[in-house]
Amino acid sequence: MRISVTVFLTDETIAPTRLARELEQRGFAGLYLPEHTHIPVERTSPYPAGGELPPEYGRTLDPFVALGQAAAVTERLGLGTGITLVAQHDPIDLAKQIATLDHLSGGRFTLGLGFGWNVEEAADHGVEWRTRRELVRDRMALMRALWSETPTGYEGAFGSVRASFAYPKPVERPRGPVAGQIAGSVIGPRTLVGGAAGPKLFADICAYADGWLPIGGRGLGESLPRLRAEWADAGRDPASLQVVPYAVHPTPGKLAHYADLGIEEVVVQLPPAGEAEVLRVLDGYAEYF
Repeated sequence: MRISVTVFLTDETIAPTRLARELEQRGFAGLYLPEHTHIPVERTSPYPAGGELPPEYGRTLDPFVALGQAAAVTERLGLGTGITLVAQHDPIDLAKQIATLDHLSGGRFTLGLGFGWNVEEAADHGVEWRTRRELVRDRMALMRALWSETPTGYEGAFGSVRASFAYPKPVERPRGPVAGQIAGSVIGPRTLVGGAAGPKLFADICAYADGWLPIGGRGLGESLPRLRAEWADAGRDPASLQVVPYAVHPTPGKLAHYADLGIEEVVVQLPPAGEAEVLRVLDGYAEYF
């Protein structure tokens, strides 16, 4: 099983370059970084984990800049977002950022995307909360048009783009097929959708992604068969579905359970801390290799 990590990198934590080098030297598979542009002080959205919102949420580094630094000092380390808040981005700009990072890293990028939980943060980006899932699906279709090998236009409910020259292209070749609103093949880097199990999430995964980032990795014994059934019903290749438990606090039993479910990669949680503490935790994770 491949072991990757996620961490809230901030202006107070270990630097992206230092962490990336240590991860590659120790044999970790990848580095996934979260995204929050800002955290409004006046907020009614509750922290999903309960209690007070940890301070690192308001200090998070831009994941694409940090991953660009990580790419520059490594050769094999996977690079991912966990998660990109696609609804909060201009999709033309985001398509360029993703394609550039994937191109410069030699195809090492994974787009982990999600729909968010902070209503106030999203509202400052002009996002209408009740239609954010539809907005993300529309923006994924627009980005796929820009990533196509030939100039391809897109006209959607939330945005459009003319047929355009748009380079670089992501390294990953088209795969699929998929049907529905985003017909054709999956185009772009490996794409995983984060969120809680349910019909809406599974429909999104089957429509435009390569798999699922289940946060915390709980309940997979029950939910994974449902996703696999919906995946097959959508005409997707059963062998191609990727499920990557995310932000996991590992134990030997937990990882053995994931392996029994056919899971090939898990993303473990690192503390948002300075170099000494992060390296100490990495030393502790050595038992899982």
